[in-house]
Amino acid sequence: MNERTEGAVNEQKILSLIGLSVKAGKVIFGVPMICEAMKKGGKNAPQLVLEAADTSENTHKRITDKCKFYGVEHIRLCHDGASLAQAVGKTSQLGAVALTNKGFCLLIKKYI
Repeated sequence: MNERTEGAVNEQKILSLIGLSVKAGKVIFGVPMICEAMKKGGKNAPQLVLEAADTSENTHKRITDKCKFYGVEHIRLCHDGASLAQAVGKTSQLGAVALTNKGFCLLIKKYI
């Protein structure tokens, strides 16, 4: 398997794992909800924020700043907002999703 094929397989696995996390109820959708969840903290606080590749500069800065402030790991994916939305079963574009389960976070980080 060459690098290009392996990268495509990993990208698909990441989207599949995000979809599985949704079915388990361990995902927060959208930038405003993610920022609010980080602020509240607790057991449902984000453990990993996955940002779409096509977010605006302002959205990227907002997510990055909040993640740094609250100590949450942040990864910018190579997927656009439409692909991210499709993976989680939404129809409109998503800027970011956050995982609240450490197990799913570890699985996803294996493929990044």
